[in-house]
Amino acid sequence: MHAGDDNHAHSVEIPDFPGCFSAADNWDELAGNIQEAIELYCEDEDMAISAPSSLTDLLASQDYQSGIWMMVDIDVGKLRTKSVRLNVSLPQGLLRRIDDEAKSRHMSRSAFLAMSAQRELELQ
Repeated sequence: MHAGDDNHAHSVEIPDFPGCFSAADNWDELAGNIQEAIELYCEDEDMAISAPSSLTDLLASQDYQSGIWMMVDIDVGKLRTKSVRLNVSLPQGLLRRIDDEAKSRHMSRSAFLAMSAQRELELQ
């Protein structure tokens, strides 16, 4: 992040999303603008969202030696990457439990399965 002044907005480069930038006139708007920039970056793209880069790796990179570091939590649940249709077979009882849980969370079956798989993969 590069701090702005009276004539320039605060600007941000987002290393985990190459070519994704954002800006804001005041600090309070910056995190929301970053989330929005990443949502637009990912919209309908055929891409996997990987785990964030480690701060140690970013600090060592020659690409990011100037500016100020700012850590921002991104709600990856709001990112709309291109979906791929697939056919999966599951036991009927398990499918019923999945559907009940998804409904109680106001989610679709697909969204619930994607969220569950993402959480499981992050545990590794």
